Amino acid sequence: MERPPVCLVTGNEHKVREAAMTLGRYGIRVERCPMRKLEVQSDDLVEIARTAAESLCGRGPDAPLLVEDAGLFVRRLRGFPGPYSDFAYRTIGVEGILRLLDGVEDRAAYFMAALCACWRGELACFSGVVEGTIALEPRGTGGFGFDPIFVPDGHTATFAELGEDVKSAISHRARALAAFAEWFLSKEL
Repeated sequence: MERPPVCLVTGNEHKVREAAMTLGRYGIRVERCPMRKLEVQSDDLVEIARTAAESLCGRGPDAPLLVEDAGLFVRRLRGFPGPYSDFAYRTIGVEGILRLLDGVEDRAAYFMAALCACWRGELACFSGVVEGTIALEPRGTGGFGFDPIFVPDGHTATFAELGEDVKSAISHRARALAAFAEWFLSKEL
């Protein structure tokens, strides 16, 4: 019996493409789920993803539902924008984050993804973190969001410069998806 494709609840096609590339390495197919997810306000990404997944559990197709939330946490800015990254991106953008760090030497940051899955009435959450720094200027045309200013540890290029293949193997989202894949593949059909 073949495993069903997982259904990622998002309107962001970039996330669907990254999830498909990452989970494809495990032989898992991904589809975008057209359901609308509950958007709660919290300082905790796992709580945001868990609440949204719980609200959808049992309401979708007979396939694993995935809900993901991610954020960029800049240490010098006390974790801002964190779970408010989408709002920060839409309001102050990449340039706004760079202005907030103007003249700041400590540019340490990390991306975190929280992914919650609901399948057969079971809810499981996974997270992934990738450490890095904020570049002095935007670089690269790939990726989305804050990718042009985030340089992951061990690299000199931003996520936007590394390309989808590399990002889908090393990103915060890739790490959370890998943990999900192990869980999903351990389940009997």
